[in-house]
Amino acid sequence: MVPSRRNAQTWLPDIFNDFFDNNWMERSNCTAPAINVLEHEKSYELELAAPGMTKEDFKVTLDKEGDLVINMEKKNENNENHRRGHYLRREFSYSKFQQTMLLPEDADREKISAKVVNGVLTVDIPKIEKVKPEETNKNIEIF
Repeated sequence: MVPSRRNAQTWLPDIFNDFFDNNWMERSNCTAPAINVLEHEKSYELELAAPGMTKEDFKVTLDKEGDLVINMEKKNENNENHRRGHYLRREFSYSKFQQTMLLPEDADREKISAKVVNGVLTVDIPKIEKVKPEETNKNIEIF
């Protein structure tokens, strides 16, 4: 039996739908990137995974309360002319994301820096250097 033209055009998307829309494979609708926070002796380090993002896609600010605000927005460009096919299913896309992080009391808000390398935003948050009291010997006069 020869499949009809209609069936020949739709078999691939149906296979994909059957594969992805079943009970054994949970479908995630979450678009929030993963965030790691590390503490070092003199700083905190925040890592945000966002594959395919560049530094132009991020905006890192401090709000009026002094909290760290990370905004991410990917400007989707239409590159369909460069592709030889068309998408049968297209789900991976970060369009817009905002996360506010409360900073610890010892964070030096004036020296925070950020960089993006290979789709990972790294925010370095130095700790305020604690001034150690001078250790002086004091002689106590004996009467």
